[in-house]
Amino acid sequence: MKIIWTAILLLGLSVACSQPGLDVEAIQAEIQNIILRQQTAWNAHDIEGFMADYWKSENMTFQSGNNRLKGWETLLTRYKTNYAGEKMGKLTFSDIEIYVLNKNIVYALGCWKVEQEESVNDGVYTIILKRFPGGWKIIHDHSS
Repeated sequence: MKIIWTAILLLGLSVACSQPGLDVEAIQAEIQNIILRQQTAWNAHDIEGFMADYWKSENMTFQSGNNRLKGWETLLTRYKTNYAGEKMGKLTFSDIEIYVLNKNIVYALGCWKVEQEESVNDGVYTIILKRFPGGWKIIHDHSS
């Protein structure tokens, strides 16, 4: 599996580097801002704010463990059911790596940690973002 990710990364970097006028650093900064905005919203116990950067579509996908969800509304319901109010705890994203595949597709890797009153949960995530006319949106999220 590591070989496949390495190949995808190298292909993405070669495609991104070969596109004239592609400002990789500016795109990476935009994505970094989205991730930080999500962290801020979560820590303010604002689930809708956290979800604002997800693609509001039935085609948006989320995977965690052995579960796959489809649709923005489905994911919103999951978060409201499992993390409402004080159950949200404090979210921290770290070790963020952002890879620009082209001017309209990016993926980011990182670690997440949620510190709740009596527990700490953590894991890794991969998000895929697509640029739409209204800006970047997360079209796929895989967390474990």
